[in-house]
Amino acid sequence: MKLAEALTERADAQRRVEQLRSRITANARYQEGEEPAEDAAALLAEAEQVLTRLRTLIARINRTNSTVDLGPDGTMTDALATRDVLRLRHSVLTSAADAASGHGVRQLRSELRQLTALPVKALRAQADDVARELRTLDGRIQQANWTHELLEQGPVGSR
Repeated sequence: MKLAEALTERADAQRRVEQLRSRITANARYQEGEEPAEDAAALLAEAEQVLTRLRTLIARINRTNSTVDLGPDGTMTDALATRDVLRLRHSVLTSAADAASGHGVRQLRSELRQLTALPVKALRAQADDVARELRTLDGRIQQANWTHELLEQGPVGSR
């Protein structure tokens, strides 16, 4: 199984757990004299099976990510950390540029003039550079996801 396939399966399992959680809570109590729409105990057992599979997938994905070498980006784990920080950096820069430009702020003539404390043009250029770097890194991550096999499950607690 390719890493990308495991990531898709992990996302499906996470969604399934959330759906089951919602159905369990909706059927955990019912009115006397009526029957619940679904068997909450059976749903709970199904959730446990999905969670067991999810734990195995996450462990295998993490094990694989720590061994996949992306060259100058380090391991896949390193690249994922870099990608997360790039996303945050882009968000901070665009928020700062929006705030400094007065984006969404209306000013009346009777109010005191507001001045910008940050260089909006430079912030937007920086945000564009970060977005470009993020897209490039994300492309390398996606390529690796489709070219690397998921490592087998080792013993619990081992590396």
